[in-house]
Amino acid sequence: MDMRVSSHEDTVHARYAKCIEVSKRIRWDIDRDVIRGREFDFSRNFLPNGLSLVDRLEFLAGDDKRLLSQIQGRTYANLFGLVERFINAKVLELSRDHWLGDQTALEALVRFSDEELKHQELFRRIERMIAAHMPSGYVFVPAPNEVAGVVLSKSTWAVLALTCLIELFTQAHYRQSIDPDSNLSELWKDVFLFHWREESQHAILDELEWVREDATLTDAQRDRAVDDTIALVAAVDGIVQAQSAADAAYFFATCRGRYDEADRQQVSEIVFRAYRWQYIVSGVQEPRFAGLLESLTRSRQMQRISAALAPILA
Repeated sequence: MDMRVSSHEDTVHARYAKCIEVSKRIRWDIDRDVIRGREFDFSRNFLPNGLSLVDRLEFLAGDDKRLLSQIQGRTYANLFGLVERFINAKVLELSRDHWLGDQTALEALVRFSDEELKHQELFRRIERMIAAHMPSGYVFVPAPNEVAGVVLSKSTWAVLALTCLIELFTQAHYRQSIDPDSNLSELWKDVFLFHWREESQHAILDELEWVREDATLTDAQRDRAVDDTIALVAAVDGIVQAQSAADAAYFFATCRGRYDEADRQQVSEIVFRAYRWQYIVSGVQEPRFAGLLESLTRSRQMQRISAALAPILA
């Protein structure tokens, strides 16, 4: 056997094994470790300014800035619950490749799936808790099963690209914006602390499975996978546009006419920009994702991706 191949396989195996070790060590329970009998503190922000961009709306009253951060935080949690629906389905599908093979890889993916199911339950709980204390009228636009159906109709390479992007921007958001902000609701902050701890391992598994899938493709198949990836990013952008409009409308309805048309346009534009930043741009620009994507594509394929992203990044 080629010693280089053997060394690579040993390294990959070790990375799966490390994910298992960390998963066992950091495992948490929703009630015992996260919620702990607490409620959300509505006197504080939920989503930090670095993600919500509400600090750019200088004309908003302080209470309304806080409200807008809470609306965005509610959607942020709901969108993670949504994406984990299709991520879990894909992880279960990928585990089949390891059924009669590397049992360490199989255990890592089974743990991944179990944790994603727990995260979905966490975010359903969060929505119920927030809904009990916010005015009626909030609408979460996308239907999780319908979105999952669209995503899972695309190639595995494309689904893994999107999944890796999501789970890497999760890491960046927590480290760069959520953790350093001392003005957030303590419970909301803890939700994403515990989420981040497990997602850190998921991002490693995404990368391992994406590279493994890439190795099975011909260049023509990879071309089609790149097309699928571009289509998925466009679909995410469609969700972003619809949800940002719904959240801005809910904010205006809750504020009951305190702002004129010019103010309303500014708020709508900032919420839209914030959501594009949160769910697309921050992931695309995350160095680990950008480097991995470039390593798995040809230059002409990257040019197509860059051209499709240009209007969003602008």
